[in-house]
Amino acid sequence: MAVAVEFAKSPAKVLKAGPRFSLAGVDPDSTPGYSGAKADGKALLAAQDDRMAELQEKLFAEGKFGSTKRILLILQAMDTAGKGGIVSHVVGAMDPQGVQLHAFKAPTDEEKAHDFLWRIEKEVPAAGMVGVFDRSQYEDVLIHRVHGWADAEELERRYAAINDFEARLAGQGTTIIKVMLNISKDEQKKRLIARLDDPSKHWKYSSGDLAERAYWDDYMDAYGAAFEKTSTDVAPWHVIPANKKWYARIAVQQLLLDALERLQLDWPKAEFDVAAERALVVAS
Repeated sequence: MAVAVEFAKSPAKVLKAGPRFSLAGVDPDSTPGYSGAKADGKALLAAQDDRMAELQEKLFAEGKFGSTKRILLILQAMDTAGKGGIVSHVVGAMDPQGVQLHAFKAPTDEEKAHDFLWRIEKEVPAAGMVGVFDRSQYEDVLIHRVHGWADAEELERRYAAINDFEARLAGQGTTIIKVMLNISKDEQKKRLIARLDDPSKHWKYSSGDLAERAYWDDYMDAYGAAFEKTSTDVAPWHVIPANKKWYARIAVQQLLLDALERLQLDWPKAEFDVAAERALVVAS
């Protein structure tokens, strides 16, 4: 059996939006840190599924015995960038009972009556869980900046509130992985056309996608501001070139694997006499 081509450089390092990061400098067609082709990437994704499932099960098991460790994966992107594919092909390798997935839509009237983080707080992962946010608190600085629904002072308040919120989560044992799937405007056009040309994908299309596409440059500026204001030591942003879906998937998979490995997880020790219990089972 051929050995899977692995990352030569960690996505946690090469994709991190650090100081002086520029979104314009990221080529959405590139595959930073990875030299393999599409077939290699797909093979790597499959090869690492079992390891990720094992680590997630250990995380879940530790959570049942008092551990506060948990993971929160935040997925942000323009429409068609592949968030659903990440959930299906990467997170899908995990045991569903250990995953808390929430897709944030436009806020309801009840949610609008509270501060923007109110609805987010209710969905944070419990101990032992892998939480996944399909869109997140960042919608309330991205869309609101693009459409002018919040002024500069309010946006600054929200950036600060997000940083405080994420620092608090980290202090409670949450490892936060923030991902922006970065596709090009041309690639989005291709994917929108593909949806319209395939009757089985018409349900995914919304005319609202086209309306927001008209603000592409404004959204790129808004993302840049979010990276500058909220890429912190405890919750850094990772910008993943996503024109190649296979690359985006292995990059997110590797970020999750690295985070789980850093938690130094292990199976909880039995709090009973294993030999005695085994003898009772044999005799039953």
